[in-house]
Amino acid sequence: MTYKMPRAKIKWNSDKLLSLSAISISFITLIIFIYQTNIMSRQNYISIMPYLDLSTTNDVSDYHFELNLKNHGVGPAIIESVRLIYKGKNYNLADYDNHLFTFLRSIAPGLDSVKFLSSSSLDRGMAIPANSVYNVFGVRNSEEDYRLITENLQKLLDEGLDYEIIYKSIQDERWQLHNDSEGPEKLH
Repeated sequence: MTYKMPRAKIKWNSDKLLSLSAISISFITLIIFIYQTNIMSRQNYISIMPYLDLSTTNDVSDYHFELNLKNHGVGPAIIESVRLIYKGKNYNLADYDNHLFTFLRSIAPGLDSVKFLSSSSLDRGMAIPANSVYNVFGVRNSEEDYRLITENLQKLLDEGLDYEIIYKSIQDERWQLHNDSEGPEKLH
């Protein structure tokens, strides 16, 4: 003899249908809320991303040469470190008071003769604002200084001078820029 349990019959009335509808709508609302939060998080990430680029201005007619860091991004770039590589040896820019030109003078003594120079430091923690240009060093209106910088810099680059700049966003996401990169590379 087999015994079958009686099935409970659900009596559908308007109260139960209304309750089931409310639960379903709440669940769908939760899914939409999670999706929108994810989109807002990605949008926030993109809206603060810095994008550094090292560029030069070289105008022989005005004897004008500049080395600049440009932030093409929409958020500030905060410098963490600057490392230079020359003839297989690593140099920390902090050892040169964070002045790139001071480092260049140490490896190219001919640059000691440059008289009319503007130079800025690349200190750790320094922020380069979005859509701005930061002048690292430059000369203007001096044929002799222009020639000294361009010739010595080209010689150093031919001898393998390389750089590595590590910077971060305000959300501590880190990037690396070096002269072989086609743009900043995100660090993990």
